[in-house]
Amino acid sequence: MDPRITVPCALKAKVMLWTDVSYHDMEEIDKVHSMPDLERVLCSVLRIDLAEPKRGVLLELFVQTVLFCRENHFKKEQTSALLSIIKSIHEANIETPLNNMKQCFKYSNELLLRHSVRRPPFSISLFNSTEADCVLKYIHHSYMRHCKLYKYIFTPQVKLDMTFTYNETEGHEDSSDSDEAAQETDNAAATPETSNRDQEEAAVGHKSELRALIEKEVREQMTLASRQLDERMKEIANQHKKTVDPLQSAHKAKK
Repeated sequence: MDPRITVPCALKAKVMLWTDVSYHDMEEIDKVHSMPDLERVLCSVLRIDLAEPKRGVLLELFVQTVLFCRENHFKKEQTSALLSIIKSIHEANIETPLNNMKQCFKYSNELLLRHSVRRPPFSISLFNSTEADCVLKYIHHSYMRHCKLYKYIFTPQVKLDMTFTYNETEGHEDSSDSDEAAQETDNAAATPETSNRDQEEAAVGHKSELRALIEKEVREQMTLASRQLDERMKEIANQHKKTVDPLQSAHKAKK
């Protein structure tokens, strides 16, 4: 596995009419109504070749999108475009294990805008204002609210590997030199048995001191990492709240 982490890149929206699902594919999709058959057709059309549970999760996402289009009586070209939009947002989300929810939300808005305004060749009027509002709410409730879960399933987990390097102080080095000189003097007059015992005791004392130093540094680093993680989680929660609140306010105002 590649240990490098992919950094979120800039996302550029484009028209996605018949990009992943052709007119012939839509005819095949419209013919089936049972869930197993619909999953089979979508798996073939969208070329989903993943192991479980990724395969089941992705198929469920696309099946629900088709059902949403049928419920709102969307045309073939509208269903095809929405499937490609959902697929593109999902691919942007799982491109990196890092948090890029804000970029994905902006990207979804730009994609929808590309299909709601007649300005060829940059955008087309595939959805009217009412349909665009309905699609935006669907994308938010069906995917953006759960984008972290999709990221958790489809991206590798990132693990923190900490390495510590310790440098002894000058005073400690002087003390060590003095101890070594004293030990050499004692060893000259001591018997071989006493010399070995002194060396073992010195080694044990040095290991205990080093262990205590390492444990102290690890505790400090873990405390710092925990504090930084808490701050990052608060930032993510605030970003999500800022993203959701305007949509909820607009929805209540319309009601």
